[in-house]
Amino acid sequence: MNWIKHGLGLSLVGTVGIVGMAAIARAEQPLGVVYPDDGHETTASRIFLIGTAAPGGEVTVNGQPIERSPAGHFAPSFPLELGENVFTLRRGSEAVVIRVVRVAAGAAAPVGASFAEGSLWPGVDVARRPGETVCFGAIAPPNATVSVSLAGQTIPLAPQPSAVDLPPNSAVLTDLNQPAVMEAAQRYQGCLPLSQPILTYGNAISTGAVLPNPAQTVALGQPDYQLQLRGETLRQTAPGSVSLLPLLNPPVVQVVAASGTARTGPSTDYSRLTPLPQGTRDMVTGREGGWLRLGYGAWIRESETQPVPNAAPPQTLIRGVRSRSAGEWMEIVFPLQAPVPVSLHQGDRTIALTLHHTIAQTDTIFVPRDRLIQRFDWQQISPTQVQYTVLLNSRHQWGYKLRYEGTSLVLSLRNPPVLSSSRRQPLTGLRIFLDPGHGGPDDLGARGPTGYPEKDVALIVSKLLRDRLQARGATVIMSRTEDIDLGPNERAAMIVEQEPHLALSIHYNALPDDGDAINTAGIGTFWYQNQAQDLAEFLHDYLVETRDRPSYGVFWNNLALTRPAVAPSVLLELGFMINPFEFEWIVDPQEQERLADALADGIEAWLRQTTRE
Repeated sequence: MNWIKHGLGLSLVGTVGIVGMAAIARAEQPLGVVYPDDGHETTASRIFLIGTAAPGGEVTVNGQPIERSPAGHFAPSFPLELGENVFTLRRGSEAVVIRVVRVAAGAAAPVGASFAEGSLWPGVDVARRPGETVCFGAIAPPNATVSVSLAGQTIPLAPQPSAVDLPPNSAVLTDLNQPAVMEAAQRYQGCLPLSQPILTYGNAISTGAVLPNPAQTVALGQPDYQLQLRGETLRQTAPGSVSLLPLLNPPVVQVVAASGTARTGPSTDYSRLTPLPQGTRDMVTGREGGWLRLGYGAWIRESETQPVPNAAPPQTLIRGVRSRSAGEWMEIVFPLQAPVPVSLHQGDRTIALTLHHTIAQTDTIFVPRDRLIQRFDWQQISPTQVQYTVLLNSRHQWGYKLRYEGTSLVLSLRNPPVLSSSRRQPLTGLRIFLDPGHGGPDDLGARGPTGYPEKDVALIVSKLLRDRLQARGATVIMSRTEDIDLGPNERAAMIVEQEPHLALSIHYNALPDDGDAINTAGIGTFWYQNQAQDLAEFLHDYLVETRDRPSYGVFWNNLALTRPAVAPSVLLELGFMINPFEFEWIVDPQEQERLADALADGIEAWLRQTTRE
């Protein structure tokens, strides 16, 4: 049983028998623990034990009585020591033993004259531009002398102040997101500009070799690390090699993915930036493993691009700009000489679009004022960046799209929907996307104390909500209506394809191991695009007030189901499956009906409010 990332991202999965609805709320089964499995490993300092037993009698953990819900469910938390922790649960003659192993977080401190495993840079092959400064690093015992050699140059590595380790992003969900000092290991670091004359000319003179061609990549080899400690010497080669990109005519690539995922660094651990439309071109200024750093600063998977032979780094002028109507959308067309990278930021009543590697020669613009757009401005914000700002009539935005038509960039902005004047069917003409979270035999989602899975209750409530929205005239598109396997990115692609007016992903919550399962409850909502913030806050407040539920909070979160930009997209966590008391409310059929009523009322109220502006 593992924690995996699906939708919100923190869910218990495994294979369980699904109990009937009559047995869900009242524990009619022997003493059992749903989470964690026996032998579970974690770096957390605490663990909760989620399970159930028949009502009545006392359940103890290591001799200590624990709190249970009226139906017999429990979720107590206990501190963990490093190593094995044994928990024995008893109820009368029943007993369950759970062993939890706490392992140290971060790199293990090396013993003797050795480097910490995986600490030598680079761990994968990298390439950088000539003249760029790179920093070599290693983790080694304190008081060691550490250096690294590359292409005939030796760089001493100095011990760094105490390293600070950041907690995972999920720590925000449990209010445990403070950095921690790593005292067990010593980091060493040293930096050097990777200059062709420094790193290659000296070798060429001493060996009689021919100087490297400045139009070709130059391989500098794998860094050789040396450690000296108490008379012992260790040499070890870094796993990755270092190369210099061509000094002349740097390589150029083109985005071939439908939407290129741009990030702040060379792995999926780094934050997302504005996706790059298919056809975008830029020069390559760095490589790391399977990632490319582009000239405007973002990183992208090499597999989402293809080389453009003999191409010069993209630069473009821009002159006139014009808008045009396209059904539900207003399109603004930017004629360019080359498809350059773009960045987009949504503000309050504004959309700011930045074109990189671009110089303005603009004298004439035709973007007339209408019910969507109040004004259109531009400025040259740097010698190579032009920014266009759309001032909207309403602070509520309904979606945007970016694409290239040849070398012309098209920014599509969605017009606000119009509510029907019908009292009985006010949502006529609106398309609403509902996504019941999880599904299929392997993705159960979070599980309640009896083992009942999130995927089932999410589907039940989504269908109830669908019926209510359809009765009000809405066209409802559902990602699934049965228990099928469907990945988060598949669901997000449905939103992009269907272009609904709004999208809701229905989930129930869980926590990472450090969380307090018995004292954490309530409604949580998650948004990513600025256009969805108001919808997330409105529905959160509406459900908390009308259903008298606790508030877990409203979070900005980079999730597959909140990322689509074509419509306000929100992920709802309607309660905590792992909370023994809230679980009974979650699975109560009458409460499910009332929750669906409140959701439908809240959606209509938000649409009425936003379409009036």
